[in-house]
Amino acid sequence: MSVELETKIYQRGNKLNLILLVKEMLIDLYQSRFLAKQLAKRDISSSYRQSFLGIIWAFITPITTALVWIFINSSGAVSLEDTGVPYPVFVFTGTLLWSVLTESINMPITATREAKGLLSKINFPKEALILSGVYKILFNSTFKILLLVFFFIYFQILPTVALLWMPLTFLILIAFGVMVGLWLTPLGMLYNDVAKVIGMALRFIMYITPVVYTIPKDGLMKTLMELNPLTPILLINRNIILGLDINYLNYFFVLTAITVPLLLLALVIYRVSIPVIVERLSA
Repeated sequence: MSVELETKIYQRGNKLNLILLVKEMLIDLYQSRFLAKQLAKRDISSSYRQSFLGIIWAFITPITTALVWIFINSSGAVSLEDTGVPYPVFVFTGTLLWSVLTESINMPITATREAKGLLSKINFPKEALILSGVYKILFNSTFKILLLVFFFIYFQILPTVALLWMPLTFLILIAFGVMVGLWLTPLGMLYNDVAKVIGMALRFIMYITPVVYTIPKDGLMKTLMELNPLTPILLINRNIILGLDINYLNYFFVLTAITVPLLLLALVIYRVSIPVIVERLSA
């Protein structure tokens, strides 16, 4: 019994049908779920197979960052305003969310670079790489959240009803990060400096985002933090987790409304540009 395989013909054209491209991209994204899951399993297994600390690496960064700021706060070197909850819980939640956000931003470039050899030899939905990356982010986040539960128990913090919104806002945080990363990926594939610039920029942006301290009541830092689009993305998630007052909700809704179309457009650009870039790099 012969199986008829689908034949795709790629040809140069002067016009691109954006609606058709989005439709094809969404279909391939849906159909590549199994492939993405297998790629994620392979990458997760290879990452921790020869690692002595194993899955602990998933939350070493937020723990070490939190410990540094806990020490700075307890030593009195920096005067921090009241956070509404014990500072160790506040700072660990912030650094945890920040690590997920930065991982989401870096993931598209990293995943595409690592699969460059595969992309040049095998024709498969490129969206599977992004979906696989999201699976890995969710996997790593699971262990970070379990550690956060320990903080809640130790400091006797009771969850609130608002926590029910956390899965949705957490996915929006990941989607926002992936969207930003996707827009930078074509350029990042062509120039290695882009990934380094992103890393340097994120280290700077962290200090104008309320990751380890609250927004000041006045001054230049308050203005910079309130204009920073990462502020409501991180702040809404942390306040929901910790049961604090929800601020900047309108800003968050605007960013969410913008993220969805920009993410779809970024996926389309990724779909069209990556095969061309990989072919150019392999030439």
